[in-house]
Parts: sequence; C-alpha cells; structure tokens
Amino acid sequence: MLNVVVIGGDACGASAASTVKRSLRDEANVIVLERQSWTSYAACGIPYWIAGQTDGPDALVARSPEAHRANGLDMRTGWEATAIDPVARTVTARELASGTDHVLPFDHLVIATGASPVRPPIPGLDLPGVHGVQTLDDGSAIMESLADDVQRAVIIGAGYIGIEMAEAMCDRGVATTVVDQAPQPMTTMDPDMGALISEAMGKMGIAYQGGSPVQAIESGPDGRVARVVTGEGSFDADIVLIGLGVRPNAGLAQAAGLPLGDRGGIVTDDHMQVQGHDGIWAGGDCVEVVDRPTGRRLHVALGTHANKHGRVIGTNITGGDLVFPGVVGTAVSKICALEVGRVGLREAEARDLGLDVVSGTIRASTKAHYLRDAGPIHVKVIAERGTGRLLGCQIVGQPGSGKRIDVAATAIWNGMTVEDVTSLDLAYAPPFSPVWDPVQIATRKVAGMV
Repeated sequence: MLNVVVIGGDACGASAASTVKRSLRDEANVIVLERQSWTSYAACGIPYWIAGQTDGPDALVARSPEAHRANGLDMRTGWEATAIDPVARTVTARELASGTDHVLPFDHLVIATGASPVRPPIPGLDLPGVHGVQTLDDGSAIMESLADDVQRAVIIGAGYIGIEMAEAMCDRGVATTVVDQAPQPMTTMDPDMGALISEAMGKMGIAYQGGSPVQAIESGPDGRVARVVTGEGSFDADIVLIGLGVRPNAGLAQAAGLPLGDRGGIVTDDHMQVQGHDGIWAGGDCVEVVDRPTGRRLHVALGTHANKHGRVIGTNITGGDLVFPGVVGTAVSKICALEVGRVGLREAEARDLGLDVVSGTIRASTKAHYLRDAGPIHVKVIAERGTGRLLGCQIVGQPGSGKRIDVAATAIWNGMTVEDVTSLDLAYAPPFSPVWDPVQIATRKVAGMV
C-alpha cells in the first residue's frame, strides 16, 4: 500500500490526490489535510458571488469534501499540518476541533499550502467591516457586512482582486474608491495602459486615488470601520476590502529545511518534485515557477497553474513522466464593461533585464467598425529589436477584447516573432473582428520597427 499525504485540499492538492486515487485505486491510501471546511473551490469567483452573479458560495465549489470521500480520498477537513520531517518521512497534523496531534507516515508527500494574503502593519486592519478576499469564509463575512446599510466602500489595492471587487461594489450600487500606492492601477501593465484603466474607472463612477499609501484605518463611534486615511487625505467607508496580493505560504516547508527561492516560494524541478527531496512534491500558489521567455523564477498565484501542477504531480507519483513547462504570465480580468489582458514582459521590465526592445500601441475596434455595438480596444506590443521576437502584449478595451490576449500568449509560448503573428490565419467575420484583428494591427505596426 502506497501512503500519500497531501497538505491542502484546494486546486493543486485535490487534483494531485484525485489523480493518484483514480490511477492506483486500492493500492494507495491518500490522506488530504485541509484546515478549512471547504475543498476544491474557486476563490477567483468570490467577486462575482459578491456582485450577485452566482447562486451563492456552493456554486463556487467544484467538489465538496463528501464528494472527495465518495471517490476514495481520506479527506480530513479541520486538520492542519504543523510539521514535516523529510528524514523520518512523517507529517505532524493537528485535529483542530480536539487539539489532538497525529503523526502520519508518507511514501509521497504533496505540499499544496497555497498563498497567504499580504497584510502590511496598517493600524485598524482588524476592525469590524474590514475584509480580505481569499476564502469562501471571507466571502461570507463580506456578505454579512453588506447586509447592513453600506453606502461607501474603499478598496485597498488596485491589482486584479481590487478592480474585480470594485466591479462587485459598483454592481451593488455602492459608491467605491480604490486607493493604491502606485500612480496607476494594475501595475502588471505599463503605466500608459494603466492610465486607460484609471480613466475608464472614473467614467464608471469608481474613484481611483493613486500614489496614496494607506496610513491607517479608523473606526466610528460604533467601533466599526469609518474611514481610510492616506497621505492624500481620508476616505469615508462603511466597508473596506483588502486586495494587496498574496505571497507563498511556504513557512511549513521552510521550517522543514526545504529549499525556497528568491520570491519566497518552494523550489521544484520541472516534474514538480522539491529539489533534492525524492518523493516530496509541491505545487500551486506556494511554489515558484519558471518564466519561459527569461528563465527567471516567479511567483504566479493562479488556479490554472495550480490545477496543472496537481495533474503533473499525481501522474508522476503513479509512475508517469509529466513536466510543467513554465509560464508566460498570462492574465485577464474585467471591471464592469472594461476588459484587461496582459502577457509576457512590460516595456520597462524588459529594459531592466537588458533587452533592447521596441513597442507600439494601437487603438482599433473590437468588431467591424460599422457595427453599432463595436467598441474601442487598445493593444500594446513589446518586441525584441533585431530578432522581432514578441516579448509582451497588453490589452484594454470593451467586451470582446480580453481573451484576445490568448493569441499573444500562444505566440510568446512558442517564441514567435511579431511578423509571425501578423501572418497568422485568424478567424474573421464582422461580428467578431475587423478585417485585421487588433492584435495583428499592433504586431504589424511593431514589425516595421524591429
């Protein structure tokens, strides 16, 4: 009997455990330790639950603990791993309800501990009415706060989760201000593209206050949150949402002497096995991944990668030979009608890496210009001078814009040039695109510059 212990019952952990159990059936005892009561849920769907676009938290659960148990997993919710001994090959876990500790031996260990939200030392961060946006319990707490008379929301952080929560508040009719220390929202974009997002937010009635590090969160007479204080002034708030990103939750691995990278994530090989430790695997938001265009190790917390990591790990535990080939930094989001996509390197980032680059930005239409529902789309392309290799792409536009980033992602994944992309045989019909797709208009412009 093969003993497999999995720490974490969400995307990577549940995927790895299920893959092992499906393949080995009664030949494997698979224990999954999950400190929450939820398993296999879509945290990325929380803003849309808050906005009223889903049927509640259960709709975000892909597979419940009961469903995992029915499939043969020993799914232990309310259990927290407290120590790993890579030499004795054991995990110490605490049953939270009773406080009882258990020592579990393993032949294979999967570490899928996810990420922890960034929480700077801001006074008042623990006030009633101040919420993170990471777990379904967080979502429930936000919904409870919104049941009161909430008129004003302040969102701290203007990354993906921040702007998605701004949309949720907007959908609920709550006056919303987003504050961030960066001059423009979405720092994964170049500033000129971030400025387009800021401008669009203003037209939606969502205020953006950039260059404003938060100094404190203050309460009112009732003890609940009342305002957010920044260097640029104070903003009244009935609810405050924190969207400052995440960092790898790798403390358990670090305490066990497992290797961490410069970004704080666990270091694995391309088979997702922890470097230097046979039979110990790691994946999901607690690891670092390789950036294909540059070879750097990055921390990229996305459910897409986590599920792939789990599949790779589970397959390799059962004797397969899968690799995780890296990432190119693809992301897409939206705020009301505005869609945002990005992939690869930003312009300044590429220059900082010593690359000689050129860039070009175009404004086009999401559909044939003569259709009444055609909307504007801005596309920025970054390419390497001399080789013409596509290095980055950013898109900001109306509905129909965001998923176009997948064309650029595929091109960067395969090392294509801007001329290669310009020559692609992409689908065309007036309801979907102009004769020249906007991505190709941008690559055609830059092809003449390299």
